[in-house]
Amino acid sequence: MNQDVANLEPKSVWTCFENLNAVPRPSKKEERIIAFTKKFGEDLGLEVISDSVGNIIIRKPATAGKENVTPVVMQGHLDMVHQKNADTDFDFDTQGIQSYIDGDWVKAKGTTLGADNGIGVASIMAVLQSDSIQHGPFEALFTIDEETGMTGAINLQEGLLNGKILLNTDTEEEGELCIGCAGGCDTTASWEYAQEKATGEPYQISVTGLRGGHSGVDIHLGRGNANKIMNRVLASLTGARIGSLTGGNLRNAIPRESFAEVLIEKGNVEAVKQAIEDVAAIIKTERKTTEPDLAIEIATTEPISDVMAQQAQQTMIALVAASPNGVDRMSEDIEGLVETSTNLSKVEIAGGKASVQFLTRSSVESAREELSRKIESLFRLGGAKVLHDGEYPGWKPNADSKILDQMKTVYEELFGKQPKVSAIHAGLECGIIGSHYPGMDMISFGPTIKHPHSPDEKCHIPSVDLYWKYLVKVLETIA
Repeated sequence: MNQDVANLEPKSVWTCFENLNAVPRPSKKEERIIAFTKKFGEDLGLEVISDSVGNIIIRKPATAGKENVTPVVMQGHLDMVHQKNADTDFDFDTQGIQSYIDGDWVKAKGTTLGADNGIGVASIMAVLQSDSIQHGPFEALFTIDEETGMTGAINLQEGLLNGKILLNTDTEEEGELCIGCAGGCDTTASWEYAQEKATGEPYQISVTGLRGGHSGVDIHLGRGNANKIMNRVLASLTGARIGSLTGGNLRNAIPRESFAEVLIEKGNVEAVKQAIEDVAAIIKTERKTTEPDLAIEIATTEPISDVMAQQAQQTMIALVAASPNGVDRMSEDIEGLVETSTNLSKVEIAGGKASVQFLTRSSVESAREELSRKIESLFRLGGAKVLHDGEYPGWKPNADSKILDQMKTVYEELFGKQPKVSAIHAGLECGIIGSHYPGMDMISFGPTIKHPHSPDEKCHIPSVDLYWKYLVKVLETIA
């Protein structure tokens, strides 16, 4: 634990955050954080329920005189995105996040911070352990596996929650009330390719230093995709044969790095190095504003025996080059909102097997389906098998939301200005939870977090204090 971070105000929230970050909590490996959360509730003497997939519900009785207030559910997800810089020695499976203070921000040393959604989860924990906050019947819902498929929310058991209002804590801009989000679907194209023996000099080409980010929140910022950049580099080379390729590692993170092992024909090494230097100079000039730290390099590597057959290599490069990536369409109804996008998230090639993965998002279901079909059509033409899975619904805004009206009023009374009301292009669990509990009045809010899903992730300290004061007041004034 970083005691300086734990001592920040509000201390109850930051201490819970540091305790949470001491527990490794990768998606699909949440056993330790589930046990931690259950023990937290049990140590407080509260009712703790775990459903069949590992979601945790902790119930706290209403404070005296508030027993008949509308029951509230506060919700956050326990897992976090694991991303680190290439030069950072860190094991997410065994180590806790190493946070530090940098001015008005809390950051992590070379890794994601876990403020998404850890700071929201910490605020729920702080409510659970408080003996001074006035509130009605209160339920904390901690879901699992939000970052790699939302399977916790999808498999949430019905009939467990009593709450009629859901306060989701996964929005990342203080002063913003989110009332809708995009749905999404994963698409994976996979195929087997012919290999052949080849001779030459083994080298590794690397694309690193990209900013990456959240594939929903940041997709409109024009950041470089390591898979697209690597493919462009490979397409510019003659006399280089691909042995393996790995780019990106998470479906919902814009790929920051890509690594290709290649065999270069003897006598052609200097020409290939020059070609890489030339295309790198062009790409870095194009990207000098959005990606100032982009590095495209070549270095010797371990021996390579098998490479992609020439036709297979050309087909792969053509498929990735033609793949959609980024914003497909902006909303016609909400200014500045991305309607439909796709993230070319992962490319893996090795041992005669290839796969390319996408996460497609849209607030319009038919538009998402159409873009997914476009990807499918492209790769089927290239001879690949295509699988769509992990589909989750969007969250349709409710113009008649009573909790929205109340939270707008409370915000204006506290801070003297109106909050921003918006929908986001990222995926939230609200739509899924609403499918299990129809009629639940839902809203999402939180403190300011920048660059989630990347090692540049940071949480704004003053905004956490504002968010906490707002949350407490909301709980106290719900009728």
